[in-house]
Amino acid sequence: MTDEYSERPSAHDVFACTWSRTMPHGATPTHVVPDACADILWHRESGRLFVAGPDTYAHRTSLSAGLLVAVRFKPGRAPEGLGVPSSAVRDERVDLDRLWPGDRVRHLADDLAATATVARAERVLADAVAAVDANWDPAVPRLLTLIRRGERVATVADALGWTERQLHRRSLAAFGYGPKTLQRVLRFDRALRLARAGTDLASVAYETGFADQAHLARDVKSIAGVPMTALIT
Repeated sequence: MTDEYSERPSAHDVFACTWSRTMPHGATPTHVVPDACADILWHRESGRLFVAGPDTYAHRTSLSAGLLVAVRFKPGRAPEGLGVPSSAVRDERVDLDRLWPGDRVRHLADDLAATATVARAERVLADAVAAVDANWDPAVPRLLTLIRRGERVATVADALGWTERQLHRRSLAAFGYGPKTLQRVLRFDRALRLARAGTDLASVAYETGFADQAHLARDVKSIAGVPMTALIT
């Protein structure tokens, strides 16, 4: 068995994607880096349902052999499916029954165990999470646009009609990060995506707003713990 990963778009607006991964016995640890997202995962062999992220630093994760099926929330949307602020699970790996009622988790685990295909398991998981009736901050899309644009914190707060303290509190609840950390993580994630798509690192630095390639290298090493080249090979 080889390490196989697949990612699919989701029919639900709350999710960035659904994904699955088949881990072989003796697989090397996975380097998981921050991306401003949180995931709910199901491990078929153990039946475990758990939540990952959002992360502020890279995690070296040794996954048990077998199939993982997951949904990945769009940045800022995790509270809608988890029922708790994103800050409550920042840098954590938490069993889902700590956040949801135990009977709901058991019912979902039974439904997942009865699925015959990975695609069906992804749909069952996504439908169950999307059905959770929890609030999320409707200002998230506007906040995210301003942060991705690289606006200063004071400018973002003014544009939203908030104080900087309100901005920090609502950003923590939605994303798990304050606005400055969110901006840094999103810039790192965009740089990594460009590099993995084959863009040379000098161009990556320019396109993502770093002062130069050395600045990009320092920030990547600080967040990921390894150079960019280790993340794209």
